[in-house]
Amino acid sequence: MQSRLVFVHGIGGPRDPVRELTAWTGALASGMRAAGHSGAARHLLSDNQGMNMFVHYADLFAHGQAQGGGAGSGPPGIAGDAESEILSDLLVAWVDGLAAEHDGERDRKILDHARAEAGPRAQEQGGLAVVRRALNVATTLLALKPWGAAARWITPKTMVSHLAQVARYLARAEPDANGAGLDRRIRARVAEAVGNEPCVVVAHSLGSIVALETLHELNTPVPLFVTLGSPIAMRTVVWPRLAPQPPSVPECVGAWLNFWDRDDIIAVRPRLERELRPSATEVAPVSRRVDSDGTWVHSAEKYLAQPAVAGPIAEALAAADGPARSGGSA
Repeated sequence: MQSRLVFVHGIGGPRDPVRELTAWTGALASGMRAAGHSGAARHLLSDNQGMNMFVHYADLFAHGQAQGGGAGSGPPGIAGDAESEILSDLLVAWVDGLAAEHDGERDRKILDHARAEAGPRAQEQGGLAVVRRALNVATTLLALKPWGAAARWITPKTMVSHLAQVARYLARAEPDANGAGLDRRIRARVAEAVGNEPCVVVAHSLGSIVALETLHELNTPVPLFVTLGSPIAMRTVVWPRLAPQPPSVPECVGAWLNFWDRDDIIAVRPRLERELRPSATEVAPVSRRVDSDGTWVHSAEKYLAQPAVAGPIAEALAAADGPARSGGSA
């Protein structure tokens, strides 16, 4: 049976799943060729049976947001008090995590300033105040090298709206007419794509949290789980809110590779093996650093085009398919 790839996206705006699948597979194929797996790259790009899936859920964030005044309401992107509290905690954890990964006098001064801005204020009330604080922090952090140039295409407002998606997912709120919260509706889409047949799951950013929790709910064999730019190990805000607790490797996962870039502004505390318990079969995450060119390295396509990322994926797919997908230039 031909093995499958399931891609799970992260933070960001609405997606065109067809276009995104083309972009992600194209980047992955490029990385496979660079890793010496040109046969696997051709096989990947000739997916005429629609075996590979791109899970999209960003549209769900556009629904159910509280607007205007009233108790528990907030600005667009923040639906209530729980989300505001998580976003506030996320700001502090974000800056503290970055401080642990960066040195140098200039960066330290910037991060110290951002840490002072990130802390909650005694007189602060409501989601709007949290968002204003978040905007100040994001503006300060964009002065860090090499992110300053990224301001041409990602603004503090965009960064904060993306962080708010993490807060909204972890709040376990915003039920629909059937009582299913936002997080549950998102996981349902991943579960549907994974299905009952073995697959390799590749998850980016917030998608790594979604995929981790979904795989804990499934029995589908996943020979390789790959996470890119993951915030899973943000100890004070994400880690304690993961389900189930304590955070661990899903039993259906055969191997877990976690990739991070030092210049990835989202992937703070990237060494997941320090934070998650292994599965009953002693599978633990293995974190590996990659280095991409450019200023905004959090992009999934940049990660997928790395030979260090694409090579193991090609090998996992080849192991499932046998000779059909293996080989270099053949």
